[in-house]
Amino acid sequence: MKVKVLFFASCREMAGTKETSLELPGDSSSIAQLREHIVKKLPGLQPVAATVTLALNQEYLDPEQDAPLKEGDEVAFIPPISGG
Repeated sequence: MKVKVLFFASCREMAGTKETSLELPGDSSSIAQLREHIVKKLPGLQPVAATVTLALNQEYLDPEQDAPLKEGDEVAFIPPISGG
């Protein structure tokens, strides 16, 4: 199954790209599996992989949510917002 992954702000810098396609094994995968695979493909994301906000098809996910993925889904990695 192929999904599109987008990177924003510091995630883009760590990944070294603004987007990539990721081929996940089998017909069913989840957000947790995507996190594992993306860190293997782009190890620069390791420091933020567990703390980024994820959006699935432009809908924010709860941090603990392990949503199912399907062919053609779009997942965005959005770093924590900080500032004052």
